[in-house]
This record gives sequence, C-alpha cells and structure tokens, in this order.
Amino acid sequence: MSKHAAPLPSVTDHGDLHAPHDRRSFLRAVGGAALAGVVASPLLGPLSATASPTNDSPAEKAVLRFYQTLTAPQKEAIVLPFEHELRKKISANWHVTKPRIGEDFYTDEQRKIIDEIVRNVTSPDGYERIKKQTEFDDGGLDGYSVAVFGTPGSGKFEWELTGRHLTLRADGNSVDKAAFGGPIIYGHGEENPKQNLFLEQTHRVNQVFRALDPKQAERALVAKAPPEAAVELQGGAGKFPGVPVGDLSADQKGLVEKTLKHLLSPYRADDVDEVFALLKANGGLDKLHLAFYQEGDLMEDKEWDIWRVEGPGFVWHFRGAPHVHAYINIGAMA
Repeated sequence: MSKHAAPLPSVTDHGDLHAPHDRRSFLRAVGGAALAGVVASPLLGPLSATASPTNDSPAEKAVLRFYQTLTAPQKEAIVLPFEHELRKKISANWHVTKPRIGEDFYTDEQRKIIDEIVRNVTSPDGYERIKKQTEFDDGGLDGYSVAVFGTPGSGKFEWELTGRHLTLRADGNSVDKAAFGGPIIYGHGEENPKQNLFLEQTHRVNQVFRALDPKQAERALVAKAPPEAAVELQGGAGKFPGVPVGDLSADQKGLVEKTLKHLLSPYRADDVDEVFALLKANGGLDKLHLAFYQEGDLMEDKEWDIWRVEGPGFVWHFRGAPHVHAYINIGAMA
C-alpha cells in the first residue's frame, strides 16, 4: 500500500458473512430490514422519469467555472467536440487527455475546481473512497486526466475524469437518458481482498446469493464470466445470465433493492435518482437478472468475487479477482 494512503475502512460490522445461513432466518435478519423501506422506495415510488442532474447542479456549475479558467493552449489540449469518439471509450486504465492534473499545465485554482467537481459528483463517503483509491493506485488525483467535451454554458457538454481504476462524468443531462452521463468505472489495485476498498460490496451482493433457495442459486451461479468491459445495453430483447429478479419472492426483492442502494451510495443523489428513474422506466426491479461467477473465487470460499446485475437498460459488472474492476452502464433501453 502507498505510504500516503489513509487506513482502509473496516468491514467487521457485518458479522460472520461467510458463515452458512438458514435461508428463512437469513431473510428475516436482513430482508425484513430491507422491506421496511420499500414503501418509500425510489424504485417503486412515483419518482419522475426526468430525475437527473442539471446545469444548475453543483458539479456542473463547477465545470462551467473550470472551463472559464482555461487558456487557449489549455483548451486546445483538453477540450474536444461533444460527439468526439473518446467520450464513448471505456477502459479501467487510460487517460482521456495527455496532461495530468498534477502537472504545471494546470493552475492551483484549476486543481481546486477539479477536486470540487469530484466531490460534487460523489457522496461524502464516495469522495473519501476515491481519495484513498487514487492515492493507492496512482499517487492521488494528480495522476489522473480530464477532458471537456462540448462547451459548458452553451449547448451540450460533458466533463470527464479518467485514470487507473476510475472514470467519472458530469454532463448536466446533456447525454439524454444515460445515468452518470455514460458508462463509469471504479476499482482498486489492492489484491488482498480483505484490504480492498470495495470488499463490502462483495459481501452485500453475496448476502443476496445466500438468500436464494437451491433452485434459484443453481440458476444464478454461472461458470464463466463475460468480458468485463462488455457492458453495452441490450434492450428489451436482450439475453441476460443468471436468475431473474422477477422470479424472486417479495423479501428477496427487498434485499436486492437494499443492495442496489448500497452499491450506488458512493455517488451524488442527482445521479442516483436518475438511475432509479431509468430503471423504473425500463420495467423496474423485476427486469434485472443476478449472475454470480464460479471463476475467480479468490479464497475458494464460495464468496463469489465476480458478479453482474443486468437488465434491458442496466449493467453493473464487478470483477473482484485479482483486484477490483467495476463497470456501470445504465440508460434507456437500447
């Protein structure tokens, strides 16, 4: 671990998550708590299908200020047309533009605004995790790159940050019906699973697996995972691996919903609201499938380290072995 990295979060508050559970007792313990919030759930409630960030959202306002500080040479290096092909590229480790944030290319004021944008597209917990992850993986945000597509304040635009194990976007809803402004990526290069920043996500998703009955679990467990970057939206005619959430019981669905909320907790409320609105518009929770992959079982403990949640307009692919790469793509049905 980098000598500068902050201590990683503890996951000891989950109890013995590897211990075998009686399914009924397990659902009473965790599913009941999930169902307690279902009435007010954004997945099931009357959330507007237009929920999304806007140009007046804090991150987007900061993007405009960032753009206004750019000199002509800076614009030449990092400002691209909105429809540029690089805006649609996805990778767990690449740089959308050449200049690194920590280089003299940027001013201290611009670096502060970049940090402000990152802070505003994430939740407080998400921001702290990103700080730790980027410090571990590439010495902090200074090792990452940004681009501006289009012209903030005048038509469509998108700000994008890329680097090792991280892609973030802010677009003021310029990309129609696409949560986060397009596919995003997170990860962590720590190969000790007990020290990885996203171990808790594996625990939470595997709680859902342990709540399945034997027939459901057999359907959910798949031998080989698809390529991690294969996250194109398939639409209503798509073929999805794993067990359909629509076939689960009400208490199991409640647990799935609670788990999705946890997975989304690192991100700002505007983006999370748009995810739920799009999911609802695409048929809701019942249209999702859950797949757990036998390959990549790091400790051979049947705590599945590679999993996928997928539906017509939803893909969340998590590869935990040998370290975390995760790809999210959520939008309107293709």
